Amino acid sequence: MSRLGVLLLSLLFALQAQAALQASVDRTRLEAGETLELTLESQDVTQFGKPDLSALEADFEVRGTRQLNSLHTLDGETRASTRWIITLLPRRSGSLRIPVLQLGQTLSQAIELQVQASDASRPDSAAKVFIEAALDSASVYVQAQAVLTVRIYHSVSLYNDSSLSPLLLDTAKVEPLGESRTYEKEINGVRHGVIETRYVIYPQQSGPLELPPLTFTATAAEEAEPQNGMARVGKQVQVSSLPLRLEVRPVPAEYPPGAAWLPARSLTLEERWNPDPASQPTQIGDSLTRSITLRAEGLSSTQLPPLPATEVRGLRRYPDHPQLRNEFNDRGMTANREEREALVPTHSGSLELPAQDVTWWNTREDHLEHSSLPARTLSVLDNPALAAETPLGDTAGRTGPVWPWQLSTLVLALTTALGFALWWRARARPAVPRAAQSGPSPRSLLDDLKRACLANDPQATRQALDAWARQQPETLADIAARFVPLSTALDALNGALYSESGQYWQGDELWRAIGTIPPAEQAVALPSEPGSLPPLYPK
Repeated sequence: MSRLGVLLLSLLFALQAQAALQASVDRTRLEAGETLELTLESQDVTQFGKPDLSALEADFEVRGTRQLNSLHTLDGETRASTRWIITLLPRRSGSLRIPVLQLGQTLSQAIELQVQASDASRPDSAAKVFIEAALDSASVYVQAQAVLTVRIYHSVSLYNDSSLSPLLLDTAKVEPLGESRTYEKEINGVRHGVIETRYVIYPQQSGPLELPPLTFTATAAEEAEPQNGMARVGKQVQVSSLPLRLEVRPVPAEYPPGAAWLPARSLTLEERWNPDPASQPTQIGDSLTRSITLRAEGLSSTQLPPLPATEVRGLRRYPDHPQLRNEFNDRGMTANREEREALVPTHSGSLELPAQDVTWWNTREDHLEHSSLPARTLSVLDNPALAAETPLGDTAGRTGPVWPWQLSTLVLALTTALGFALWWRARARPAVPRAAQSGPSPRSLLDDLKRACLANDPQATRQALDAWARQQPETLADIAARFVPLSTALDALNGALYSESGQYWQGDELWRAIGTIPPAEQAVALPSEPGSLPPLYPK
């Protein structure tokens, strides 16, 4: 096939990939009577019709459809897309399947759903506004994940001034699990709107954990007609959930005492190479990029420990900063930690890379497990373009001329003597004043961070913290991974930045956590003033 034919075929495949009809839902697990949103998206600008929804009628009732057209720019290229957001009500409970849907010549993928039987025995189901809270498990291990789901039901319209009290726990980390979701649900023949908010809870000590009631406040629209030409104001409603109790179990006795405690539903290790040494030969001086991803379901990314470094004789290692990422799904949070390093062979021969092993506790099956990557052997060849170094294990029995070493030793001695003479002469001269440091000083950055923390301003604290961290010898993520108080305070700050509870954030915990960092970890001491924290560099 000619080069032009290959190019046209690749272009055809690319156009078909862009024209595909992508299907997604806002959740895959729901109760009978609840609605869900199905989103169909197409980037094919030649399609002017609507998707054929007739295949949905057997298992779903289509409650509404709205269309959104958008333009977005990616890598300098402007693309148009069309989305159809379809509200569906399942006709029955059990395992349902959203079938393949068609738009012109393009087809979507099928999606599996689980529809559970609804609980019609809610005590407040007759009220116009009521709230319920539920945990996904009554008992978890310490530092393991528990998911709290809070649902507010309302059969009347609510104004947009509604609020939910924050979930504050002294002995547990709390993070919102994605954005709040809204849908509809029929209860005893009455259609209710539902506002669903979910949290992940990580208890930090064993024993019973009491979850306090959460209070929802809103203004409900009155159904009466306006009187005397004046519209009636809404009625404020306030409802609270029941308190909950979570039993927190300690670390099992059979868990290895020296290993990091990792209670997860599943944990995997994945390895990627670029280029892959198994598919092409490796020579001295070649750069190999090795990426190892640790993925754990039921943990936060800050709980994942660093992986052992690849320390192999004959292999230079250039590590990159670890990439931490959290994913949200119906079961909770999934943590990802990716560690990437460049490996450059300096010797020919066989280089043995040790196996990677991570110990963890399977909370789903309640037993100890190990996830590992097998050991790998790199076969390194001599590079004709470089002066190859001596292969590993092949240094015996080789001799060479002695005069190059004698010459280099003489040159080194002369340069050392010259340098000593210049140093002795420079002692009598005045020292050259140091150039003024550009930009803010470390002390001023630390003062800005303290003011932002004590003012309880999460946005200003985040900016001041980033500016302070840029002058530290390590990244903020590396420091937090080794100091638990700082990691806890950062989790609280991130929770305040990305949730509705930001106005309740208190910054003194973060300021105290900065003070717990040992002196060698910081570039500047804390200002010593009455009532402040002890200085990091005591005199």
